[in-house]
Amino acid sequence: MATIELYEAMRTLRAVRRLRPDPIPDDVLRRILEAATWAPSGGNRQPWRVIVVKDPVRKQRLGELYRKVAVPFLHSYAEQLVALPEGERIKREKMLRSGLYLAEHLGEAPVLCVFCFHPDGLAVTDAKLDRVSVVGGGSIYPAVQNLLLACRAEGLGCVLTTLLCMVEPEVREVLAIPQPWGTAAVVPIGYPQLRGHGPISRRPVEEMAFVDSWGQPFA
Repeated sequence: MATIELYEAMRTLRAVRRLRPDPIPDDVLRRILEAATWAPSGGNRQPWRVIVVKDPVRKQRLGELYRKVAVPFLHSYAEQLVALPEGERIKREKMLRSGLYLAEHLGEAPVLCVFCFHPDGLAVTDAKLDRVSVVGGGSIYPAVQNLLLACRAEGLGCVLTTLLCMVEPEVREVLAIPQPWGTAAVVPIGYPQLRGHGPISRRPVEEMAFVDSWGQPFA
């Protein structure tokens, strides 16, 4: 079994969008799926399931659906980069090119992990607040993150994308997902074409964490 120090895995878990077509051994797939099952969920109900899509025809159809929504989304994102400082713009443009590559090649990934959820199993404690509801995702996305970290340990490239949720009815038809199950994320998985994982760029703790009340910096 592949191992990597936990903090090292977290600080080097890049979004890897350029994947080789090489098959992934079933024992490796089982390990990363088992890691997903270890994630916490509200009441330990585990109201999610994951469809491991390996069939070329289904992957191709999902790739077509992804391209339909991802390309316009990314082009609209590109329009926002014009006003950025040059250094930041160059970095974002590199990410954009990577995203466009995935938009054209998602269906060629060896495996697509489609995470689904049952709404009755979610503890949606923020449903009545006057804002977007997010709490239900707390019973789904920890499993996705566990899978991503396990991929990192196994040397597999991966990235979390939610764009296919925009065409959920079509995805449900391709994968025979029954009602009332919904889709939460798709993770394409494969061995990286290029360097794969490595150092990531994130804001420092001082910008992200407060002490005792909003705006009091963590020093």
